[in-house]
Amino acid sequence: MAGLPKLDRIDINILAKLQQNGRLSNVDLADAVGLSPSPCLSRVRRLEEAGYIASYNARLQLAKLTDYITVFTEVTLNDHRKEDFIKFEADIRRNEALQECHLVSGGYDYLLKFVIKSVARYQEMMETILDRNIGVEKYFSYIVIKTVFDRGAVPLKTLVDDIDR
Repeated sequence: MAGLPKLDRIDINILAKLQQNGRLSNVDLADAVGLSPSPCLSRVRRLEEAGYIASYNARLQLAKLTDYITVFTEVTLNDHRKEDFIKFEADIRRNEALQECHLVSGGYDYLLKFVIKSVARYQEMMETILDRNIGVEKYFSYIVIKTVFDRGAVPLKTLVDDIDR
């Protein structure tokens, strides 16, 4: 984290508020964090330029648009050399149904999250992945029946509690 601006309590509050609502006007954001608009805008720009803010996105109610399924997939690779991980990661990221890819410790190598039209399409996609010979030894699929909740935001203030507040 060398070279990144030091964050203070106000910066953390700005990031937390924007994480909850990226459409906040600068005036509303400034009011929420106890600043006047001009210094608030300067801080937001500084946070953007430093890369603390990666993007602003809309959270969609996908179920209102189309039918879909979410599938979590555990993947174990055949071999565990550096080049095996590089090959798998480079290839798997080409799949647009893949929303998340995590290298994990434990009984398998990767945890993937797919959002796709149907079980049939998921199976076709997995067969294609296997046909590409990218080192998959085995995989296990878990189809989400119901999402009980999705916070969409991380508990920023708790995670960075070492910053002087």
